[in-house]
Amino acid sequence: MRTICDDLEAEHAALDELVDGLDEATWDTPTPAPGWSIRDQVSHLWFFDQRARMALVDEEAFAADAAVLLAGAAIDPSVVPGRSTSGAAMMAGWRADRAELIRIAREVDPARRVVWYGPAMGARSFLTARLMETWSHGQDVADALGLERVPTQRLRHVAHIGVRARPYSYAVRSLPVPAADVHVALAAPDGETWTWGDPSSGDVVRGPALDFCLVVTQRRHLDDTALDVRGPAALEWMGIAQAFAGPPGAGRRSGEFTRG
Repeated sequence: MRTICDDLEAEHAALDELVDGLDEATWDTPTPAPGWSIRDQVSHLWFFDQRARMALVDEEAFAADAAVLLAGAAIDPSVVPGRSTSGAAMMAGWRADRAELIRIAREVDPARRVVWYGPAMGARSFLTARLMETWSHGQDVADALGLERVPTQRLRHVAHIGVRARPYSYAVRSLPVPAADVHVALAAPDGETWTWGDPSSGDVVRGPALDFCLVVTQRRHLDDTALDVRGPAALEWMGIAQAFAGPPGAGRRSGEFTRG
């Protein structure tokens, strides 16, 4: 729990560096997510970090809040807070709320099941999902600003949840999961190789950990990465991979982001 909390805190700080000093006009810069500005991306993280704290301290309050959220609204409730205040005020609020979330999370039993919008999750997985969300929405911000982020070892958390979410990628589309295992071998930023699955499998995904994380969070199209994907099960999975909860994402178009 200490490690994931430290890494989540570091991911928050990395996004802080991207938006530090933005003026109000730049906060409204469109991002690759249709209809969402930089302001909306950060507001979304602020909103759900507040809900994550609520889920840890008051399950009944969270359940009531979730029922309202899942009932639907004309405007995504997660972007409303950011659109109602300045960028600086939004960041001050998010910094305070996320610090409180991490303070509470450090004391949580790793074996605890935490309620959320889908099935309850183990505490470590719950916080890993918050890190994955922070990293992926941070990518949208970086893309909007035309910035390249330096990959870190924290990508292992994102990659792990991406691999574990393979069955979900099918379930959310009402598709059967192929019986074939997929071996994943990723080149980490420090030169290490991270692996999952049966190494003897004929279905393989190899390549940079960054590219894998960009695909499973639907921030890049597979064609715009250096991933080597072989075997029908691996190819099918990488075409629909989705590490985040919710309905099937539209992803990015081929050629939308190309290597410079």
